[in-house]
Amino acid sequence: MLYPSTPFPGAEDPPPLRIAVCLNSYNSRFLPAVEASYVRALGRAAPDAALAFFESAQKGEFPEPSQFDLIVLGGANVDPRASWDFVLKIHGFIRTLVAQYPDKKVVGICWGHQTISRVFGADIVNMDVPEMGVTSINLTEEGRKFFPHAAATGVVRLQQHHRREVAAAPAKFAPLAQGSQIFLNDNNTILTFQGHPEKDAQTARLRMHDTQRWFGFDALDEKAWARLEAQIETHHDGDAIWRRVVRWVREPSRGLYAPQPS
Repeated sequence: MLYPSTPFPGAEDPPPLRIAVCLNSYNSRFLPAVEASYVRALGRAAPDAALAFFESAQKGEFPEPSQFDLIVLGGANVDPRASWDFVLKIHGFIRTLVAQYPDKKVVGICWGHQTISRVFGADIVNMDVPEMGVTSINLTEEGRKFFPHAAATGVVRLQQHHRREVAAAPAKFAPLAQGSQIFLNDNNTILTFQGHPEKDAQTARLRMHDTQRWFGFDALDEKAWARLEAQIETHHDGDAIWRRVVRWVREPSRGLYAPQPS
């Protein structure tokens, strides 16, 4: 597979991208901070892009797909396997989006990655050890081709914040990284990340308290908190990932029939 990374010589500048971000956390006081993290990250990768945010879980808001070049399904604070009404409405939006707009570019992040995978038939499982902070992700050969900035090392680094994972890629999705971390569908229209390319240390710090529930951290253990702080502050590839996503949005689909959600 070929993944163009530069425009053709003499090509005119493309119009600014129109990007919709679905915020999927329910009743979360962190939504303004999450939105701000997207503004910072996408502002660096695509300074002229027009961003619009939709509170899909809290208010049932969804973008009109025809009005956007890219739809991002972001993280959430609930189990993706739940059958709550707002979760099922997000499932319905994904199914309608794929059926009616099979060439629309979609990115899933964390809960979005898991939820898209689940809608397409994958299993979501609890992790033995949750992930938090910046981790190294080993790319597959397809992943090295897709992310040329990491072709030599075969590794990308992203902020993580999850205690569940996708057991294996759904049908007609290729793993771009080991450990079910990044998927790309066969039609080159749906790209998903378990990690958070939009998160910087400023945003990641807001959820450090989860370590007390997830890892049993002692609130007074200064060394444990210092190690976590250092992991959150570690350099990551979020900006490079978003620049690649921006180029990918302008790449054509492969003209395949979209895989139908299960």
